Formats: sequence, C-alpha cells, structure tokens
Amino acid sequence: MSLEVMNVSKYYKDKTALNQATVTFKPNTIYGLLGRNGAGKSTLLNIIANRSIPSEGSVDLNSTSVLNNEVLLNQIYLMSEDNLFPSSMKIKDMFRISEGFYGSFDWDFAKKMADSFELNTKQTFKKLSTGYRSIAKLITALCVPCDYIFLDEPVLGLDATHRELFYTFLIETYEERNRTFVISTHLIEEIATLLEHVVIIEQGEVKVDQETESLLRQHFALSGPKNEVLDFASQYTVIGSESLGDYCTAYLSGDMPNSVPNSLSIQPINLQQYFVQLTKRK
Repeated sequence: MSLEVMNVSKYYKDKTALNQATVTFKPNTIYGLLGRNGAGKSTLLNIIANRSIPSEGSVDLNSTSVLNNEVLLNQIYLMSEDNLFPSSMKIKDMFRISEGFYGSFDWDFAKKMADSFELNTKQTFKKLSTGYRSIAKLITALCVPCDYIFLDEPVLGLDATHRELFYTFLIETYEERNRTFVISTHLIEEIATLLEHVVIIEQGEVKVDQETESLLRQHFALSGPKNEVLDFASQYTVIGSESLGDYCTAYLSGDMPNSVPNSLSIQPINLQQYFVQLTKRK
C-alpha cells in the first residue's frame, strides 16, 4: 500500500510553492525529505495530510485519493510545528484524544518515552518549553497506529542528548512494527545513518528520489591542484566544487575510479556534502 504524490503543484498569488512534484512513499521505509528553507517541504507535507489542497495533482493511498477521505487519512499522521490541541490541555489528555481519533495508542511505549525524557504528562502543553513541546508531539506521533508518519522538523528545541534519545526510540518502534517514517529536517548529518531513501526538493521540484546507499555510491569527491582536478573531472558530471587558492575539491557524479594521479586524492562523500553541493545557489 504505497502513498503516491502525483504531479502535485501549489500556486499562490505571486509564488509557486510546488511544481509538478511526483514521489512515491513505499511501505516500511524510513525516508529523509530534504530541502533548503522555502523549498516546498512543509507545503508538500500539508498537502499529503489534507491540511492544504493542491492546485493540481493528487495524493493517493492504495490507488485512492486521500482528499477528504477519513478512512485513508487515519493511516497518515503529520507532526509539525503546528499544535492541533488546545494549549491548556494536559499531555496525557492529548494522548487520550489521539487514541480516540485513531482507534488505538501504544500506552506502554508512550510511558517508556515519557519516563526517559522526564516528561510530566500531567502538565499542560502551554507550560512546556519548546523542546518538551516537541517531545510531547513526538511521543504522540510514534504511538499512534498510522502506517505513514511524517515528521516535520521533529527535533526542534531538543538538546543533543534528547535528539539521540529520539533517534533510538524511532529505530526501536520501527523494528517492532514496520511503518513508513518520513523525516524532514535540516540536521542531515545526524539522521543520515537512519535513512533508507532520500527525497530532495529544490525550489518546489523533486530533484532526487533514490535509495540512500545507491545515491552515495554514485558520487565522490576529488581534491588537488585546481587545473588537474578540473582536467580529470571533465569526464564526469560535476555537481559542485570548492576552491581555496589553487587547491580545489570537485564533487562528481559517476563510478569512483580505482586510481587517480598521485597529485590528486579521492574519497566518498556523505549525504550532507551531497545535499549542500546539489542545492547551492549562485
């Protein structure tokens, strides 16, 4: 049961937020949805969750449109910066309402997470810090029974220790019950090892939709004297480069060569390096 975004566009009076975006989110996969500020990530997520209506295109789950379809929308959960509950509501009541709306709730896992994060569920949402508001929403997202969980900037306000704790809980619940998680975040380096598949949006368009391992295997960095780097790189597709004086690093697309001249060095690149080079704007 795949979730298919097909040729989705979103137009505003003086801006195109999405332009013919097409991507398929497959079952039981952890995705990274990456893009610079204003690229269209949140717009896409709001359309998927039926919080915004596309100007063109459709979002289908199991080949049926999710638009105003309550049964299918109950399989989709979006955690975002928006709070859908009254700010005066206690956290435990947020959990209880979520259970009523989605049909079930993993209370044991919620308690385990709350205890580990030292979250007092008797507190009201408005009395929590920014980080603990994120934690309360994360617990809700990981404990509802939906098959597709979308997390828009999920670690907003969390310190390094709490972020690591969240990643641990995400893997734990994913291993216990496979679902599709789609994580939209700017902290690429932190989540890179979690991601099985990467979708990159740039200026409203889907530029990359590929398995993480195969994507990185097809790109590498070449460094050395500028003229020699550029000469060697001419046989590849250059996605970006950096120079300091006469020293240059080129980021290339293609099979990594087995050997290069002694004056040059070659190495694999990580996901953050690839993203930065791909989305650089002159």
